[in-house]
Amino acid sequence: MIRFTSLGSGSEGNALLIEAGGPHGTRLMIDCGLPVRQALARIEARGVDPRGLDAILVTHEHGDHIGGVMALARKTGATVCLTRGTHAALHTRSAEACNGVTLRLIDSHEPFELGCVEIRPFPVPHDAREPVQYVVACGAISLGVLTDLGMLTPHVERSLQDCDGLVLEFNHDPDLLAQSTYPHSLKLRISGRYGHLCNRDAASFLAGLNLDRLQHVVAAHLSQSNNSPEHVLAAVREVLGEVPEAFYLATQADGFDWLTIEPLQA
Repeated sequence: MIRFTSLGSGSEGNALLIEAGGPHGTRLMIDCGLPVRQALARIEARGVDPRGLDAILVTHEHGDHIGGVMALARKTGATVCLTRGTHAALHTRSAEACNGVTLRLIDSHEPFELGCVEIRPFPVPHDAREPVQYVVACGAISLGVLTDLGMLTPHVERSLQDCDGLVLEFNHDPDLLAQSTYPHSLKLRISGRYGHLCNRDAASFLAGLNLDRLQHVVAAHLSQSNNSPEHVLAAVREVLGEVPEAFYLATQADGFDWLTIEPLQA
């Protein structure tokens, strides 16, 4: 069994909490862009003791993903897993950034074990030093996480083909972004090959997956300025004809509550 919940999702801070193998199994987070006090309070609000956190998987060095990671790791004793490129980017900013933290440097192409789970990192096109996303597998079931990328690649698509749950970026609506008051350079960054996934591209990717296998799909990292739940749902309907029954939207303020992936019945 895998269960997962978001503590917040968006440009003001991202944090995904995952438990695998039951309450005494492996507990980890993917990113923590929230202030540490806020992160601790939200973990406790989900009924979890933060001191039981085994590891924090980092996707990349942008503040809305890594801002609270090191402080949370110091508070909880969790190991921080990150690529060598992300570590180098942090060290460039501050040589003391990782002091007092147990680090595990990972290869962006090589799976590794963490307690009762297998972590499968895979590289994504994003404007960071060595960004990755993750598949978390426990036995025969797996959760895929895909945010912060400007375009889909064959390797990304292959990495997520057989997941049972998916957290997927629906960052912006192209028309809203084009009409926004953002500077032109920022619009180009967001919509570019190393920016963020728009609703249409995310929905098209979803259409290519085995929807019968996916027990939960969560639309994540929605822009508060250039997107809305209505635009996300409209894009999904346009591509799929209807919104899947188990389709959820993550918010900045509340993320989303616990969702559980169960083993498939034989």
